[in-house]
Amino acid sequence: MAKKSRTKTPSAAPQEGEVGPRQPCPCGSGKRYKACHGASWGATTPYVARPFEGMPSECDVIAMRELVPAATAPVTLADSDRVVRLCSLLPMAAPAMVRDSGEIWLGLQVQHNYGDPARDLGAVLEAALAQADEGRSGIVGLQTDPGPGARLQDLIPDESLEITVHDGFGYWLDDVAERDAAMEAALEQANGAANPTVRLEGVTAAYWTNVGTKEHLRWVMPHEEERLLTALARLHAAGKDSIAEGSRLVGMFRAHGRLAPVWDLPIGTGAEVLEGPVTQFAADLEQALEDSSDLTSEQRSARAGLANRQVTIR
Repeated sequence: MAKKSRTKTPSAAPQEGEVGPRQPCPCGSGKRYKACHGASWGATTPYVARPFEGMPSECDVIAMRELVPAATAPVTLADSDRVVRLCSLLPMAAPAMVRDSGEIWLGLQVQHNYGDPARDLGAVLEAALAQADEGRSGIVGLQTDPGPGARLQDLIPDESLEITVHDGFGYWLDDVAERDAAMEAALEQANGAANPTVRLEGVTAAYWTNVGTKEHLRWVMPHEEERLLTALARLHAAGKDSIAEGSRLVGMFRAHGRLAPVWDLPIGTGAEVLEGPVTQFAADLEQALEDSSDLTSEQRSARAGLANRQVTIR
């Protein structure tokens, strides 16, 4: 049997701004790209570490996609008066649905694994629009890599989203006039898995949630990772990283190129009492972000501890 050629075609070489197969995967897994998100190296769509970059509501979109169980946001399409409903999660985790009314719902909590979630969402939205124009209702999804094309931020206006966080998934049946027992049972089961969640009003993309055994504040922040870690370390060393009495900054999620610090809160804290403290924390954080002085040994230790308590959501 002849030996396989080890010479790569020009198309296999990483282009400027892309990730090479032997480089660390940008998702933060610690694996080489070719053994992680680049397992299908040479696919049409390269891995995009920060897919929602440029969206005014980037951090809230990340939260809706990864952290918030039940939330919606209406969005009028660019160059059109058509309104699409962005949803954190749709029934059966559908990528999109064309409802009987012709309305389009787009689900954010779906994993296509084609390298660029914003491109995948754009492709699903375009497919749903085409299906709606044909007068067909039902679920819309992707079966293969859609290849180059419009991304989500190309199809919607450059405006902030008006997000509504729901107590459960009742919005799944908002346009259903007559509900049968099967619908109600499915809804009740889904609601049982949804942790109570509140979006705070005083800052952007900060969400309180009650997971039963404890409460959390999870806050997706827009700052560059290394700079944010340094600023958080300064606040920790100064004793300014508490959000409420008994709260503790326990770590952070890394998702789609942004960090989401997580605080543990004592049971019974609730969301309302956090409004003042998070506003003060945001002001303190901005000052820490502007501080360019060298870190002290205590601050360096705090930074290392924070860096070791990151969980990457892929």
